[in-house]
Amino acid sequence: MARIIRTISNSIADDFLQKALKWSQKFEEVIFLESNKDLQSLKQTYGEFDAILAIGAEKSLVTDHQNAFLKLKQFKDEEQDFLFGYFSYDLKNDIEELVSDNADHLHFPELYFFQPKKILLWRNHQMELQYLSPYAKEMDADLEAIAATSIALKGSSMESEVLSRLTKKAYFDKVESILEHIHRGDIYEVNFCQEFYAENCELDTFGVYQKLNRISQAPFASYVKLKDKYLLCASPERFVKKEADKIIVQPIKGTARRLEDRIEDQKLADSLAADPKERAENIMIVDLLRNDLSKNALKGSVNVEELCRVYSFKQVHQLISTVVCKAGKEVHPVDIIKNLFPMGSMTGAPKISAMKIIEEEEVTKRGLYSGAVGYFSPDNNFDFNVVIRSILYNASEKYVSFSVGSAITSQSSIANEFEECLLKARALKEALNNGSNP
Repeated sequence: MARIIRTISNSIADDFLQKALKWSQKFEEVIFLESNKDLQSLKQTYGEFDAILAIGAEKSLVTDHQNAFLKLKQFKDEEQDFLFGYFSYDLKNDIEELVSDNADHLHFPELYFFQPKKILLWRNHQMELQYLSPYAKEMDADLEAIAATSIALKGSSMESEVLSRLTKKAYFDKVESILEHIHRGDIYEVNFCQEFYAENCELDTFGVYQKLNRISQAPFASYVKLKDKYLLCASPERFVKKEADKIIVQPIKGTARRLEDRIEDQKLADSLAADPKERAENIMIVDLLRNDLSKNALKGSVNVEELCRVYSFKQVHQLISTVVCKAGKEVHPVDIIKNLFPMGSMTGAPKISAMKIIEEEEVTKRGLYSGAVGYFSPDNNFDFNVVIRSILYNASEKYVSFSVGSAITSQSSIANEFEECLLKARALKEALNNGSNP
């Protein structure tokens, strides 16, 4: 089915993008990807859009992990169009002989992709409307409705208390157990996560997302609504992007807090860049990803473009590396993702051993957290983030959840790892506690 494309100049109001997101709430399926391009250099390195909004499912694929990647390949081949959606962490069980028996309080599908009826995208100071042909006649009415939409926020806070799934003692005990695995040589590194949650919540998802995005200004922000399930994401991390035959991964490992004093803040950034533990964490994941990329790469094409570069975000400094390769034309786009999934920055090394230990030590299913959200384009390119710094919400069950984690290595201080988790949780708690007042 063809798409009708219409381009509008930059004469539209500055707040039109946010009005469009608010207007889209009347649809059951919404995925909004926002780069905050003017604020971050990371996205611009391999950026394509300032923002893109996909609305309404013409066709969709919803499945658990059983043969999930095969089903997605078939769906992708049938629909030579944009497909938007997500991969949840537990799709690892489709790739390896693994299981996930931990509690699931959110009940998101494990894989969800849809062909949008309507796409609005912003790039090069212009907005494009790309509507499937049966809906093209609605463009003018939609533009008028968006322009008339109010984005005034209520200024209310979430009343339910945010609780930790683990006590501090339980966290310390579990990291001690992980360190025993490391000292025995079972693994080198594990990304260990803990959940924070609130029950009996009614969340203003648009307001919380606006606040979270204002706090973090992340290059891979996303807002996802799939019927009664929501993701509000302020991710700084790209999972994988495909541009023609080039594959790009940009793992994050290494975190330091920001300070208001510029001189002291720069000292922290410089210290992070030189920290042997943080660099070792990052380099281990780079090595893992080089191996994963080689499954699809043309011989000799895997290359580390950046190693352990410091990128500074509003809340934290991060160590980020960029690894690239070239893939053969015969390689299916879905197979590229399958061979990289889950992303090494959220598992550890060796990957399979790390995932088994994660299941032993964590007490809830990760679900969409540490999965990936993004899109496939009609020309077989794609771009997906890593779902971190994110709030998940099941509106029917009134359940809110977010998880944070850190990499555990032989050099880890348990107290420092615990503090890193609290640092990462701060922006999420702040957004929830005053969700409608950015």
